[in-house]
Amino acid sequence: MKTGQVKAIEGGQMKRESTAILLRIFIGESDRYKGKPLYMHIVEMLKGEGIAGATVFRGITGFGKHSRIHTTSILRLSTDLPILIEVADLEENIDRIRPKLDEIINQGLITEEKVKIVFYDSDTNK
Repeated sequence: MKTGQVKAIEGGQMKRESTAILLRIFIGESDRYKGKPLYMHIVEMLKGEGIAGATVFRGITGFGKHSRIHTTSILRLSTDLPILIEVADLEENIDRIRPKLDEIINQGLITEEKVKIVFYDSDTNK
């Protein structure tokens, strides 16, 4: 990972830029691991591993490998909506958690890409 650049901008705000890896994990809402929703297990595991952050998105409509449409439509209310977990962190941290994801995800899709992180911080004393 590149160390990144730190720049001062208006009002004493600091701006840091660096490169990282964006991991996207596509699973289903009904996927479970040891009786718990898989997305919750993944988020708790990522937090326990010290990953910078993760966000879970619940899709309103989608389809995957089996081409079944999952939707929130009243006529076709699905209990297995698409779930997307986005994780952005240093490449070495993503490399460290990848084997753990391989152990717990039986069905889904993971994509990975290099991204530029721009972090704004107005309170540099924290």
